[in-house]
Amino acid sequence: MNWTVIWKPSVQDELAQLWTGSDDRQAITRAADRIDEALKADPQSLGESRSGRTRIAFESPLAVQFDVHEEDRIVYVLRIRHR
Repeated sequence: MNWTVIWKPSVQDELAQLWTGSDDRQAITRAADRIDEALKADPQSLGESRSGRTRIAFESPLAVQFDVHEEDRIVYVLRIRHR
């Protein structure tokens, strides 16, 4: 069963800024797509755990911080950054 992945609007804006300013837009697009697909499939095994429900994952050239709400099968992407 897939998970619902919700990217905060501020994260979507940051991703758009990273993409616009990148010399390798395809790398940004591929990394974001891989992150999204992995979160939909099995967010609890992606990346490293942090406090509470929070995890962090790295997919070069991006890193994302996200919360996993197991009871609702929802993942909230909270932050993104370029590595």
